[in-house]
Amino acid sequence: YLQATLAFSVAAYLFESYLDLRQYKLYFVKERPSNLRALISEKRFLRSQEYNADKMRFRLITNLFFEIEGTLCTLCFVYPFLWNGVPEWFGLDRSSELKRSLLFQAVCMILSKMSRIPFSLYSTFVIEDRHGFKSDEMTLGLYFSDLIKELALTAIIGAPLMCAFISLIRWGGKWFYLYVWAFMLTVQFVMMFLYPTLIQPCFNKVEPLPESPLKTAIETLASRKDIQFPLKKLYQIDGSKRSSHSNAYMYGFCNNKRIVLFDTLIRQSTEPEIVAVLAHELGHWKLSHTLKNLVIGALQMLAMLWLFSQFIGNEELYRSFGFEDTENATIVQYSLLIERFEDTENATIIGLMLFASVYSPIAHATGLLMTMWSRKCEFEADEFAVNLGYAQYLRSGLIKLQEENLGTMVPDWLYSSYHHSHPPLIQRLAAIDSGAKALAKAA
Repeated sequence: YLQATLAFSVAAYLFESYLDLRQYKLYFVKERPSNLRALISEKRFLRSQEYNADKMRFRLITNLFFEIEGTLCTLCFVYPFLWNGVPEWFGLDRSSELKRSLLFQAVCMILSKMSRIPFSLYSTFVIEDRHGFKSDEMTLGLYFSDLIKELALTAIIGAPLMCAFISLIRWGGKWFYLYVWAFMLTVQFVMMFLYPTLIQPCFNKVEPLPESPLKTAIETLASRKDIQFPLKKLYQIDGSKRSSHSNAYMYGFCNNKRIVLFDTLIRQSTEPEIVAVLAHELGHWKLSHTLKNLVIGALQMLAMLWLFSQFIGNEELYRSFGFEDTENATIVQYSLLIERFEDTENATIIGLMLFASVYSPIAHATGLLMTMWSRKCEFEADEFAVNLGYAQYLRSGLIKLQEENLGTMVPDWLYSSYHHSHPPLIQRLAAIDSGAKALAKAA
């Protein structure tokens, strides 16, 4: 298992680096392609090329560092060392699985954060600042304040969830994957509501969108007979506090939907363009893309948990990664023929971590399929907005978003197909123009 996992990890890294280099070369193109000259100014084009070249150089270095780090941690059996060391360092009874697992995860998370902070700081305070995206309010104090909040929320929310996860597996016997699946789905739905209402306000100021022509236009769009989106609240968020990148999102259940706009989007786009972009987003809802994604995600989770149930008792998996001493490494003794775990000193969290490594090839394959599915949904949502009569403003809105966010102007087809969940701008504009022409002919 160890050799196969490392071989796939290195192969995936080399392939993705190859894709990165293909795209990196295109960032040195100085002349706008003919299909962009009428859409993007030369100044914006060159700024985008420089920004994305900087990001890609940094990405190549970062990916190399973390690939080496991950490989060395695996080969040097760092995780068995930490798992065996936690009881000694913190004076724990080895049979106390919940406390041991929580402290093990805490140590791993802190070490991971420590290795990533320098890269994150460089990305935010050098690259983003160099290209005009870092807000003046984004200081080192705010950065570390966000980090502390993130760690605190992870402890407050993550610790009870981990305890529940481990307890369900130990209690559930051979059918534990069904119980864990139901639990995770419940958590997912609860978090969809808690994140924008309780967690997001810890980092950003969220307030109702004031009465304005924009608010009226959005409410009119949502109430159209051919949409009937149950909009209850409209909010704006101070995204500019950290970055000038723009965004918008929706959340809520059943007849209690909310829309949140970043203040950067409001400043950078005109009212008709914002409404057109939201028409696209409402298209995802009307065409049931959101519901379909939830169902697909739930089925993927169920399949993954079932596979996990087949691997959790595989002693060779644990030994392959350095957990050789069954007493100290606490290998799970699990059988589908019994209704409970018999080893009182098991390592459920280790089993999950090792399974994630083995599952990586499947995760890559399903990720690629989901990228293809996402692109299809984007074209359909664009078509929905076009059929509502927003072709002109959707077109100009997408161009403006591309300009303001300095998106990739000359995408490599293979890199884009592998990484980008949204089709390239030129492809989307061509589809919008084609749909508008077809709509005009039909009229």
